[in-house]
Amino acid sequence: GHLDPGSRRKVLMKTGLILLIVGHLNFITGALVHGTVLRFVVTARDATSLHYGVTNTASVIAALLTISCGVSALLLSRYLGPAALKWALLALSACCGLCCLCCLLGLLAAVGLTLGNQGRVLLAPCSVANIALAPVSRECPFDPTRVYSSTLSLWAVSLLLEAMEIFFSIRCLLLTLDLLRL
Repeated sequence: GHLDPGSRRKVLMKTGLILLIVGHLNFITGALVHGTVLRFVVTARDATSLHYGVTNTASVIAALLTISCGVSALLLSRYLGPAALKWALLALSACCGLCCLCCLLGLLAAVGLTLGNQGRVLLAPCSVANIALAPVSRECPFDPTRVYSSTLSLWAVSLLLEAMEIFFSIRCLLLTLDLLRL
């Protein structure tokens, strides 16, 4: 059914706010993964670490897209008039949904690869002898016992946020389609 402008505004505003929050959270998660683990790993040049790097970069881009989508939704909820704004939001939410879907798949693959190789690529910066030693040695930039679980749990958080981003950007897309009466 068609909503009246007042409730449309509210739904758009809520959706925009949620997108903003989720986008920021995902951006932070991506930054944490990069800062704590990936910046040491991506130097080890092989397909898996390249995949990690690409996926993480894509996550950050998706997060920025989500944030801009949220901002546009909030703008549109204030000014329902401008057609250009509606088209911009339509394009943004479509791109956002697609980009987040790609990230979701990429992250799933990263988690799969990591579980498959028992975190060998994550631990690549540490020489094998040191993995047995719990304390952080000079050769190992992080605590090898925790890096595996913390990376996987950050990725799990990221997956959840990514799924939320997809859901709300699709909702945003549908709202915009309704506003454009397509």
